[in-house]
Formats: sequence, structure tokens, C-alpha cells
Amino acid sequence: MTAPDDSYKKEFDAQLTRRVLRYVQPYLKLVIGGIVLALLISLASPIFALIQRHAIDAYLTPLALQNVGSLDALYRGLTMTALLYAGLKVLQFGLQYAFALVIGYLGQNVLRDIRADVFSKLQRLQLSYFDQNPVGRLITRVTSDVDAINQFITNGLVSLIQSTFIIVVYVVIMLSVNWRLALISFTVLPILYFATNFFRTKLRDAFRDTRTQQATVNSKLNENITGMLTVQLFGRERRSALDFDHSNRALLTANENSVHWFSLFMPVVAVLGQVAVALILFFASQQILGVGLDANGALQTGVVAGAITVGTLFAFIQLSQQLFQPIQDLADVFNTLQAAMASSERIFGVLDTEEEIADKPDAKTLPNFEGRVDFEQVWFAYDQTVTAETPDSDSRWILRGIDLHIQPGESVALVGATGAGKTSVTALVSRFYDVQRGAVKVDGENVRDLAQHDLRKHVGVVLQEVFLFAGTIESNLTLNNAEIPHERVIEACKYVGVHDYILSLENGYQTEVRERGATLSTGQKQLLAFARALIQNPDILLVLDEATANVDTETELRIQQALVKVMRGRTSVIIAHRLSTIEHCDRIVVMKKGRVVEQGSHSELLEHGGYYARLHRLQYAQADAAD
Repeated sequence: MTAPDDSYKKEFDAQLTRRVLRYVQPYLKLVIGGIVLALLISLASPIFALIQRHAIDAYLTPLALQNVGSLDALYRGLTMTALLYAGLKVLQFGLQYAFALVIGYLGQNVLRDIRADVFSKLQRLQLSYFDQNPVGRLITRVTSDVDAINQFITNGLVSLIQSTFIIVVYVVIMLSVNWRLALISFTVLPILYFATNFFRTKLRDAFRDTRTQQATVNSKLNENITGMLTVQLFGRERRSALDFDHSNRALLTANENSVHWFSLFMPVVAVLGQVAVALILFFASQQILGVGLDANGALQTGVVAGAITVGTLFAFIQLSQQLFQPIQDLADVFNTLQAAMASSERIFGVLDTEEEIADKPDAKTLPNFEGRVDFEQVWFAYDQTVTAETPDSDSRWILRGIDLHIQPGESVALVGATGAGKTSVTALVSRFYDVQRGAVKVDGENVRDLAQHDLRKHVGVVLQEVFLFAGTIESNLTLNNAEIPHERVIEACKYVGVHDYILSLENGYQTEVRERGATLSTGQKQLLAFARALIQNPDILLVLDEATANVDTETELRIQQALVKVMRGRTSVIIAHRLSTIEHCDRIVVMKKGRVVEQGSHSELLEHGGYYARLHRLQYAQADAAD
């Protein structure tokens, strides 16, 4: 289950805001254009109420004809007023269209830049980071968290400026038109302020709970879809449905809570707005009708006659109602701001993650790569809390004092029980992890001193769990490297015996590979992975990790024949559970609980009668029993 993210409650943070705004700096022209357009729209909004006021007072009251002089003049005045109103509406449409484009371009460019930075950072982070952080959480950083910042910039920051300016403009105009009515209409603003703060808090918490429950539902959905084979195999459909229904109902409750508070918030704002209108109507009508009270409290007329016109009353009602909209928008801005603060904190948490496996400023390259590999008293643990000072007896150590030297062109096989540390050895050669003690050297140079790209381009790796990207078979084999000729692809595929299978497909090498290679068998994917490693031309060092673990005997024989060709003149490290696949290796290194316990050729180890000989007897005894 996804744990609630307490950081979502984070309030405004000036430092985080400054970091977000740095992404806006390259688009300063768009920012300035957006602000100018927002201010022009703000200035134009109250003008329509003033035009309506003029039309009513000048042309639509009983005294209008007396003031204008003739019906023709009255119609001309109304026509000009209507044309002015329509023209300003067209101008407002143009301003709003331009504003939406500018802000949209700004937000999408910032969105692209932040997403690119996060993705680029993830590409550089060490594998241990991905061991500790679920894939779903990292995807959320690049998608919904980045989108929250985009919402803050496009709907938050600019809306904050625009709404604030609109409120100032409306207040100034209302005070200048009639300060008494303005003050009367402002009496509900303190109540609106406290109501907005109350509902903002409730909506924030409700929205946070909804996000948490949504993440839980997504997690359950992902688990059940990816594990559908297991679900159906063990008949867990009903149990999985009940488990999902529990999470789904929790999401329903969270959404209903959000709807509850939102359905209260909107009517409260609307009622307060209508209260302001009622107050304006009550006080303005007395002045329009000239109704008042004498010193004795008796009703009399003519006291304040003519102080307010019908047009002024109509305009004030319009201005008062329009004043409440930007105030309500500010409440939404604060919610957007809080979500952006939480998201930006998580995003910058990724961007600020220390790159533990990083090239030194003076990282070396090895132009004359020979392929000698040395493990000098290597102690290693995947747990990042383990340090060089951690006691030798600590159970978290994976490799314990490994001392291994592989000569250029030598083929070495690593064997041992699961958890012996074989795969860790290959990971350290490519410097996917750094050791806590000792040193791993290639051609006499510590891998910490070498440029990672230069080191890894010489290392071809075939893993037991093959990952295929969405795309064609050829794009998976070349990894979209246009410099690799098609002839090399065909040659490598012929080596491993997968060429004929590829040609049997409808589109050959251009056949689309479905997600995770769903239409390919495990053996076929393994052969493609083997060919992919050869195509990258690891001309010095070839590392194979359980490469033949999931293929049939016939395919295994083809791979062994290809290995004989490929390994000639190359340093090769092979890991295999099937001991028959490594009998031809120059040397076999036997590992047990993170230590090297034996090493020698296949015949030497059998003759020695130690741990390897026992593994060999057990494996062949199982094979005979299976036969």
C-alpha cells in the first residue's frame, strides 16, 4: 500500500519557489507577455459594467429622451454604445486567446524542461537508487508531480497576479463610482475570507487523501495486471477482486469527502455574493426612490432623491458579483500552490540526489584496452549503510575479501549456489556499484578512475531476465544506434542461431516487439539478448550472466558453439547454473557465501573432489533422476 506523503501539507517555500522560477527565466518574454495580457484583461473586465451603466442612465430611463432631445439621437447613442460594447468584447476575446496561447506555451516548455532534467538525472543515478525506489514512485515524479508544477505556473502564478490586480481594479472603480455602496458591499468580504480559509484547509486535506487512495488503487491495479498469470494460475480472481474493491471503496470515500466540501464551498461563496447584492439593492433603492426616515423615525420621501441612478445600481450589482470571482480564484491558487510545493520538493529531492557512481573530473579512458580484470581484497554490500568500518561478521556483506585476477583473453566461469555473489562480481566490473573495501581494476586502473561510458562500451552483458524495448526487433538489437550496419546485425543473429527465426516472421527484422516481448518465448528473448550483446561489439571484455539458464538443450548447444567463436581472444566471465556450459572455460572459480573457495580447470576441480565436484555430482544425479 502506498504510504501517505506528509510533505503534501507543505506550505509556501520561498527557496523551492525560486528554484521553480529558474525554469521560467529562459522564457522571460513569454512571462512578460502573459503578465501584460493578464493586466489588460483585468482592466477591460469592469469596463463592460460601466458601459451598461451609461446605456441605462443615458438612453433607457424615462428622462433619457428629454436629455438626448430626439428619438434618432437616442437610437444613435444606443447603437454607438452597443457597437462599443461589442467591439470591446471582440478585443477581450483576442486578449484572452493570446493570453491562453502565451501561458500554454510557457507552461508546456517549462514542463518539458523539468521532465527532461528529471529523466536525465535518473539516467545518471546509480542502480542502488532504483533498488530503493519503486518504479511507480519515479514515474509519478516525471508525470503528475511535474504536471503539478505546470499547473502552478499556468493556473497559479499568473492567476495570482491577475486575480490580485482584478480585485484592486474593481475596488478602486467601485469606490470611485459610489464609495458608500462600495463599503456596504465590502462588509461580506471578512466573512468570505474566513470561509475561504476554512474550506481551503478542508479541501486540501480531502484532495491529499484522494491522491493517496488513488495511488493505492493504481498500485493494486499494476500488481494484478502484471501478475495476471499468477492470479489465474492460483485461482485468486475473487480474492484479488475483493482486495481491489476494498481499495476502490476507500478511494470512493475520499472522493465523496472532496465532493462534500466542494459542494458546500461553492454555495457559501454564492450566498455571500447574493448577500452583498441584497445589501446593495436595499440601500441603493432607498436613495433611488428618495425614501428615508425623519428625526422621529417616520417614513418620508425626498431626503436622498437622485443620489443613485438605476444604471449605477445595475453596474454595482455587476461589479460586486464579478469581484467575488477573483477572490474565489485566489483560494484555488493557494490549493494549487500547496500541491506544487509538495511536488517540487519531491522533484528536487530527485534532482538533488547525490550521484554516488559518478565520473571524476579527470576520468581516464583506455584506448588500448587489453581486458585484464583484478579484484583486490574486495568487500561489497548492496546496503548503502554498510561502510568500510562495518565489522567482517556483519551478515549484510555480499562479497568478503574477494581476491581474483583474470588475464586478458582468459575465459573464467563463476559457479556456486544462489546468493554466493556471482552476479555481484560482474556488476562491479561494469561499475554499476562501488565497493566498500578493496579495489576493482581493469588493465591495472581502478574502475573509479575510469570514465563509465568508456568502460562499459567494452563490456557486453547478457542477463537472465531479458528486457526488450517497444519497437522493432532490429531497433532492440541495435538499441537505435544508426551507426551499426544491418550486416553486423545479421551476422550476430546467425552466430546465435536466431536469424532463421527472425526471417520466418512476417516483417523479419522490422517486426514490432510488443511490451516486454510478450509474443516471444523465453529462449527467443534470450537469443536476441545474446545477439544484442555481440552487435555492440564488446571487443575486449564479454560478461555473461546466466545466459543459457532459460533455453532448451538444442538452443544451448547453438549458444555454446557461438561462444567458442566469440570468446576467442576476449576476456570472458561466464555465470551458469548448468555446469556443462562452462566445462570448456580456461578457469572455473567456485564461490560460496561471498568467498572464493576453489578455482581451477574443470578436470582439476573434479579431481580435487571439493565443493565443485559435489555440485557436479548433485547436478548430474538430478539429471539422471529426471531422465
